[in-house]
Amino acid sequence: MTMYQPEPNEAVRRAVVSTIHEHWVLFLVEGIVLVLLGAAAIILPVIATLAFTLLIGWLFLLSGAIGLVTTFWMRNAPGFWWSLVSAVLGIAAGIVLILWPISGTVSLTLVLIAFFIIEGVVTLMYAFEHRAQLSGRWGWMLASGIVDLILAGIIFAGLPETATWALGLLVGINLLFGGTAMIGMALAARRAA
Repeated sequence: MTMYQPEPNEAVRRAVVSTIHEHWVLFLVEGIVLVLLGAAAIILPVIATLAFTLLIGWLFLLSGAIGLVTTFWMRNAPGFWWSLVSAVLGIAAGIVLILWPISGTVSLTLVLIAFFIIEGVVTLMYAFEHRAQLSGRWGWMLASGIVDLILAGIIFAGLPETATWALGLLVGINLLFGGTAMIGMALAARRAA
């Protein structure tokens, strides 16, 4: 006697749907937090831009300092000089962004353009994956990816004038759309069987 065994793809799909259904509240909370942070950044874009620049500066400074310590700690390891250069660059970039955050916003704006392009493409792929496998609200993710690509174009078109406020505003818009997408996905997952 043979028993019916679902195809591997169907079993995987059921497992994914079940897992997402079990954790839909976490998706919902993440979405709400992203929406709130996005709204704050949209309302105060210049402050959000400065905060973002300073945060990145501190991250560079700390990672460079840790890299410097580990480089000297392992000074006999291959690539010592490259590691030393990398650590010093991280420290220097962090100091520049912390001491002169306004001038650092143009460079970070270029990085943000690259981020939105990559994020947009990845989000589109994520939406298509959900459409093919499990989710009823994949359109929200598709819209989020398209918005990311549009935001990259807006930032690039307005350089360098937009650098003072664009980081905060556009990160806020991205967070708002991403949070809305997560809320939509969470609500769909809550009803999933």
